[in-house]
Amino acid sequence: MSGLMLGRAAGARQEAQRNAQSQAQSQAQSEAQSQAQSETRRPLPQSNRWQEDWSAYGRSGKCCAPADRLKYIALPALSEQAFLSLGLNLRERWESADAAGFGAAGQSADSWLLQRLQAHADLRFDAHWRVFVQIEDVRSLGKRAPGPADRNPLDLRLAFLAYVRPLADGWLKLRAGRQDFAFDLQRFASLRDGPNVRQSFDALWADVERGRWRLIAFASQPVQYRAQSAFDDRSDRGLRFHMFRAERQLAGGNELSAFHAWYAEDGAGWAGVSGNERRRVTDLRFAGKRGDWDWDLEAMGQRGRIAEGRIRAWAVGARLGLTFADSALQPRLGLQMDAASGDRRAGDAHVETFNPLFPNGGYYFTLAGYTGYANLLHVRPSLSLRPLAPLKLSLSYGLQWRQSRADAVYLQPAVPLAATAGAASRWTGAYTQVRGDWTLSPYRTFAIEAVRFEAGAAVRAAGGRDAGYLGVEYKWAW
Repeated sequence: MSGLMLGRAAGARQEAQRNAQSQAQSQAQSEAQSQAQSETRRPLPQSNRWQEDWSAYGRSGKCCAPADRLKYIALPALSEQAFLSLGLNLRERWESADAAGFGAAGQSADSWLLQRLQAHADLRFDAHWRVFVQIEDVRSLGKRAPGPADRNPLDLRLAFLAYVRPLADGWLKLRAGRQDFAFDLQRFASLRDGPNVRQSFDALWADVERGRWRLIAFASQPVQYRAQSAFDDRSDRGLRFHMFRAERQLAGGNELSAFHAWYAEDGAGWAGVSGNERRRVTDLRFAGKRGDWDWDLEAMGQRGRIAEGRIRAWAVGARLGLTFADSALQPRLGLQMDAASGDRRAGDAHVETFNPLFPNGGYYFTLAGYTGYANLLHVRPSLSLRPLAPLKLSLSYGLQWRQSRADAVYLQPAVPLAATAGAASRWTGAYTQVRGDWTLSPYRTFAIEAVRFEAGAAVRAAGGRDAGYLGVEYKWAW
């Protein structure tokens, strides 16, 4: 009897061991499949295409589409890790405006097509070194008075050498060449993706990431775009922008950042004063999210000289939001408030007008481009809904005044509207914005935006009137 009981116990132990081994094998297989799926998952297109990494996807040898073979072209002659990745961007935007510049200069209604085509090549020599090149062809079709940010026939947009090295708990990143960069909500330093021609910089960049800290330093000459012939864009020492920036990740996913920058432009003109502009810029930002609330607060001060006069300018911006994530339409109530200084006294050789630097005003305000971030008081409540997961609808109503009555109303990015400086009223006007964004797929998006601006007394005193805008946009990335 005891032998029978011992035999049954041994069998039970063997069965338990077999079950444990089976469970371990299943878990290992599941982890392997999960890892394989992670490695073969197609990377999503980024606004900065150079931020994509196709290395794991390509090494798996399991591409999702025949054309994806061009996303990972192995180059074993260079190294085991070397590969070349190719890609394309296309943006088509049809726009219609019935009073550009509020019609103050006699502009009549017009409609046109903006087209941006970009192709890039990402050559990675190994885990550390890479070269990224992007060329573009940007056209304005049918626009009677195209601006400098509307056209850039075949030209070099990006071309830089990059080096990346892991640190004990972070990364060291270096770049040299023509590149782009954007910070935060892109109020003052942006990709300028709203206009047809984005902003690039010929720059030296250094980035150190350690734990919760990130330190950035760069020296740059912003690219000046020309539309006369192919490959004629240049940067020169007449315009320079340098920065040192520190970022700190706080508890709860919040972020605190600050930077000090140097901006220099030869032959600049502000508020009737012209000469070499030299500004020292200090910026502080705090952004985060807690529960259903989100916020983004930023303040900037500018000091310097222009010609024989001094520069003293400032700006503040705030975005607050409350999202009802558990509701069917996920409504978000938003409030945006902005203020930027204007010149207080014309003809005194001093300048108090805020310089918005390199703003992405098209997406921060509206694509209509009616007003810029200078001599501004702005309040905009908004409501956004998601009737479907890929569809976002938003409605906003903006109110605008001039901060200083002695200074002009400024159009985007910082163009004074003629005959508005010194006008009797600070009231610039009010606008209604309706926008829809539809993500057709991770690689295709569609958007439509309509804006109606009711001109205020400051604009009407200069001969301006109410203005309307309609834009329809399609984006595709491969």
